[in-house]
Amino acid sequence: MINPFGASGRFAKCALIAALALFAPAWTFAQTNASPRIGYIDVKRLIDTAPQFLESKAKLEREFAKQNAQINADDAKLAALKQRYERDSAIMTKDNADALKREIDATERDNKRRRDEARTEFNERGRAENARNFAVINDTAIEYARTQGYDMVVGSQAVLYASARLDITDAVLQRLKELNAGSAKP
Repeated sequence: MINPFGASGRFAKCALIAALALFAPAWTFAQTNASPRIGYIDVKRLIDTAPQFLESKAKLEREFAKQNAQINADDAKLAALKQRYERDSAIMTKDNADALKREIDATERDNKRRRDEARTEFNERGRAENARNFAVINDTAIEYARTQGYDMVVGSQAVLYASARLDITDAVLQRLKELNAGSAKP
């Protein structure tokens, strides 16, 4: 019988088997996953347009409107005190001018303290609302990716370039709108 592998048939046969063993897993993977689906989400656009974020922003503005109005009134009072001091300090007694200056300084400190407290509280509430909204976006994106058969979805923070073909932001935004409409209070 003629050996098709020549004189060193045994070595050639082993080499062929080794090559097949090495490349079979990659070939099998390539065959089963010929085109992995990858999606891209523009997170900034979701933050700017998702109804959950828009409602949270409006809610915070309503919640802090009274506090902001009080701060603006305090600032107007301070401006009036400063104007009075500039206008009348030359004709006031030294004691009255000094008392008015102390009142202005105390009012400035009080206004700054209230503004800082309001800003801190607003920022804390904003972070809490954002965390809640990011969880909803994350869950919605994962649910969409699973139902649509995506193998990977990436956000815009680390992406240098993404083709428009990969952008699933509109689909996720639509799901967020549907989710928001479904949970809207009558």
